[in-house]
Amino acid sequence: MDHIWSPWRYRFITEGSPKGGCVFCRLAEDTANDESNFVVHRAAKNFVILNLYPYTCGHMMVVPYAHVSKLGAADEETTSEMMRLVRLAETALEGLYHPPGINLGMNIGAAAGAGIADHIHMHVLPRWMGDANFLSTIGETRILPEELPVTWSRLREFFSAQTSSSYNKSL
Repeated sequence: MDHIWSPWRYRFITEGSPKGGCVFCRLAEDTANDESNFVVHRAAKNFVILNLYPYTCGHMMVVPYAHVSKLGAADEETTSEMMRLVRLAETALEGLYHPPGINLGMNIGAAAGAGIADHIHMHVLPRWMGDANFLSTIGETRILPEELPVTWSRLREFFSAQTSSSYNKSL
């Protein structure tokens, strides 16, 4: 059995959310700075954002605007839209990065590994064989071949094109 370790995230998880309240709530309200905040797409009930501490290039999160700490506390419209956006994120990653695998996940509560435990969010990230090799495990170093602004631009363009089509008007 292979194990994936991410020791570089321990400090982030144990320190909790940055000072000044919920980072996701701040980003939800700051609609004027989507590029600098790496918000890829805004829908009616959720937004899609790049992870500032990605495991791999293209690591996105789908975040509800509502500040809820449990999936069961979100309304049906929010969770339905969240899954539509997760599907669209999967399609974006497959089309732009061609990974052989994709991880989807939500950590609910600090004990489950949620870095921001008070505000649910779904991770969507591409995976390649060997992307959790000795360099990231032992050396606490990741090699990402693309800068976040480039990733943001590629994904933003994809989401804009897809959500403007008649098929995805509900997003």
